Amino acid sequence: MVGGRIGADGIHGATFSSAPLDEAAPVQAVQIGDPITQKRMFDFLLEVREAGLYTAITDNGAGGLSSSVGEMAEGSGGARLDLTNAPLKYPGLAPWEILVSEAQERMTLAVPPENLEPLLELARRREVEATDLGQFTDDGYFEVLHDGRTVALLSMEFLHEGDPDLELTATWEPPSFEEPADRAVDIEAALPAMLARLNLCSGETKARHYDHEVKGLSVIKPFIGVGQDIPADATVSLARHGSLRGFVLSEGINPFLSDLDTRAMAMTVVDEALRRQLCAGARLDRIAMLDNFCWPDPVRSAETPDGEYKMAQLVRACRGLRDAVIAYGTPLVSGKDSMKNDSTRGGVKISVPPTLLVSAIGQIDDVRRSRTLEPKAGGDLVYLIGKTADELGGSEFYRYLGESDGRTAAANEPQPYVGTGPPGVDPGRLLPLYRAFERASDAGLLRSAATPSLGGWGPLFARCVMASGLGLDLDLGEAAGRAELDLQRFLFSESNGRFLVTVRERDRERFEAVFDGLPVLRVGTVDAEPRLQLTTDERTYRWDADALRRSFKETLADD
Repeated sequence: MVGGRIGADGIHGATFSSAPLDEAAPVQAVQIGDPITQKRMFDFLLEVREAGLYTAITDNGAGGLSSSVGEMAEGSGGARLDLTNAPLKYPGLAPWEILVSEAQERMTLAVPPENLEPLLELARRREVEATDLGQFTDDGYFEVLHDGRTVALLSMEFLHEGDPDLELTATWEPPSFEEPADRAVDIEAALPAMLARLNLCSGETKARHYDHEVKGLSVIKPFIGVGQDIPADATVSLARHGSLRGFVLSEGINPFLSDLDTRAMAMTVVDEALRRQLCAGARLDRIAMLDNFCWPDPVRSAETPDGEYKMAQLVRACRGLRDAVIAYGTPLVSGKDSMKNDSTRGGVKISVPPTLLVSAIGQIDDVRRSRTLEPKAGGDLVYLIGKTADELGGSEFYRYLGESDGRTAAANEPQPYVGTGPPGVDPGRLLPLYRAFERASDAGLLRSAATPSLGGWGPLFARCVMASGLGLDLDLGEAAGRAELDLQRFLFSESNGRFLVTVRERDRERFEAVFDGLPVLRVGTVDAEPRLQLTTDERTYRWDADALRRSFKETLADD
């Protein structure tokens, strides 16, 4: 074991994540981090790896040594783990606590005997604690010792196969929700109001508490634009100093779609994370993903009478996730799940909405070609790529309409509008579009690129204006007409597979040739005046950039 010492912090971490929250829940279930120890350990492990001193490695995550050694021992057929010399943060830990503690900054290595002393010597020179805690065996047992006596003895077969499989029933019935009455809204008031909503407003005052400049490798930071105050679609960092090769980080999340269909939710968040990768400049064939499930208890019981439906939601989400990542060729390289996110307080049960966060990491060959969402120069052409459909089910706009009508999520109150028809994802239709986008990117034809998510086109247009210090002068009459939508539904639809890009006038023909036969439409130009101007066949709407910024920032400004 190398890295940090073992403490009581983190005990119950794994069990905490799979247990209901109530008055009996443990107070301490989150490990206490030590970034200095972690940095030393990481640097040490890179040297050990290059020297070939170990044959296998894993982290001490959920279950601590019990899991790391127990899992690695499956390869050899057994292990003898001696906890006597395990480095502790303080005395008094029982053997079982040493075994299952999830204290951070620790890794377990399998080291051939002839490499042990070289590894320990290097650890001493690098001021990293490394401890020999036993041997891997082939006797079929996981044996744990402490102070010369055996405190645990489990057969490897029982350890890995002894847990009986659960046989659970999933019952899916498509839900039905009220669609808000089709009515016209004041668009000039609606767009600033949408920007001020908690799901769309600026979270900068919170995010600035965290350091995103570690090691000085960031190229596109979490906040971009002339004021460095507009959230980026994705971040880009150098892989290492002295190289132009980098990596792109993005994510997709939309728990609101779970009310309608978790399969649509899962496919949407994969598509969103992928689009954000492409906007920043990542290679389509070098993107991997991670899935993080945060779910209410999906097992039917007296406390969870709707468990079969929640299980069906989980099944549908897994199927949607599988279908999307296979179709896009974006393998899931890791992930995590937490399946008991319920709390009962005062006899009232509260459950989180079924939520899937998909994080993506992609490669970019040259970070100098990475892109951000803000337009770069007046006179550039603005194009909308992709199809906008009447897909407002589960949308931020419907929640805005509901709150305008006095509908809330509180008990005994009219519930928010959910509607019908969540955004769909058709990878067979979208992949040719994404490949064309990548070709245009490789050819240097895209000056800026962004993709809509919550709120649709309207909030995205506003973010582009706020970030750039320039304006957008857009004629949306033809675009809305092609979509067969009125302006408000066109502006706030949350359809997937769409991009906003700006292109130099001299690159117009080359750009349009790349997208020949695909849904792309020039809708306007970048204006030198910092404002958003939208024109339709009936009228023109204008918003000053400073006014939009005030709406965007005021909601959480004092928190």
